[in-house]
Amino acid sequence: MIQTEFQRLPVAAGSVTAQPSPHTLRGAETNFFAAAAEQQFDVTILAQKVHVVARPVQYTWSYGDGTSFGPQTAAGGPLPQERWGEKTATSHVYTQTGDFPVVLTTHFQGTYSVNGSPPLPIPGQGQFSSPPQTVSVWRSITRNYADDCLRNPQGQGCPGVAPPAP
Repeated sequence: MIQTEFQRLPVAAGSVTAQPSPHTLRGAETNFFAAAAEQQFDVTILAQKVHVVARPVQYTWSYGDGTSFGPQTAAGGPLPQERWGEKTATSHVYTQTGDFPVVLTTHFQGTYSVNGSPPLPIPGQGQFSSPPQTVSVWRSITRNYADDCLRNPQGQGCPGVAPPAP
């Protein structure tokens, strides 16, 4: 019964952050990380006062392109901007362009105590999913030119010169 009640609690799902965001590049590592916190609830079950503690223990990412990762214990973490594009334990590489809804499911382990008794573990885990966060995956084009704009002001890539068609 306690496990059923645990799943019904208004546990705040973890939030997911992407770096870079809201746009990333096809073929590049996009760093994802989770933020979730321990939460406490006081409820009444069968006329008894029950104190419940929900602790985040695992994370599953659904990257929106048909792939997912987890459950795993690492929540990941932010990278400084100069390190964006590095592979991390929770990063993902998109192979297609488009808008993808990323969903984080946070798995919580719970304990409960009845009328102030010592805490007992709740069997199983509660799983709570975040609302989708859209990540836009773009493509980039790199071109190399032999001249600079001082030597050849009409060269490709110079101000006022239309770029070639892709």
